[in-house]
Amino acid sequence: QVLLVESGGGSVQAGGSLRLSCAAYGPTYSPYNMAWFRQAPGKEREGVASIYVRFGTTYYTDSVKGRFTISQDNAKSTLYLQMNSLKPEDSGMYYCAHGWGPAGSLSRADFGSWGQGTQVTVSS
Repeated sequence: QVLLVESGGGSVQAGGSLRLSCAAYGPTYSPYNMAWFRQAPGKEREGVASIYVRFGTTYYTDSVKGRFTISQDNAKSTLYLQMNSLKPEDSGMYYCAHGWGPAGSLSRADFGSWGQGTQVTVSS
């Protein structure tokens, strides 16, 4: 199993930016997906963005397209999520995930390793 450690969450006003990081330790075994999920209180955990590491292709849920960017530094085994133009509805616990599902998956079922989460709070 892959150990994932997130950092970079915090509180920001609407319109602001945050950058999340996720360090990966252990056997990632290409090809694989890395992704960011989020969960607001009382809601299901939803996929926000994923990257198919072999080709660097990225996928986003519609609500964050044009505002969020997922990227990976392979040399550092670190995943990033740059979040711009943040909205209050972006608030929640953000989780990093690793899995061997199909490219572009944002389904929880396709990810077997999860980080502990980092909180993002956007105030209006």
